[in-house]
Amino acid sequence: KKNVEEEHIILNSNDLMQFDKKVLSAKPGQKVTLTLNHTGRGSKMIMGHNFVLLKSGVDVDLFARKAVRARDTEYIPEGDEMIAYTKLIGGGESVTISFEAPEKGIYNFICTFPAHYQLMRGQLIVK
Repeated sequence: KKNVEEEHIILNSNDLMQFDKKVLSAKPGQKVTLTLNHTGRGSKMIMGHNFVLLKSGVDVDLFARKAVRARDTEYIPEGDEMIAYTKLIGGGESVTISFEAPEKGIYNFICTFPAHYQLMRGQLIVK
């Protein structure tokens, strides 16, 4: 593996159920450090946000339906369909995670808080 520079991504979310970026990019095998900020005021229980990066080929709608039922684990369902995810945060909070970018391809990311994923979604493009 070539040693590629780390990718630092800052992704902001708000009370309007929006991420400020729809497209993120990285190189295969690259270490990605992602910081999710919640710039709104809504509490985690009412307007919580997270970042969930799905493996290639995962059906976003089916995954989101499973996630809604995983309330006890902050809407992170069991299984191996995720590459990486953050904890759920509320207004004024931030969370940072690191993960290795997967192989070349296009990967969907969503917020799994109930009813958010239709608006809060985007793609990580690895090339």
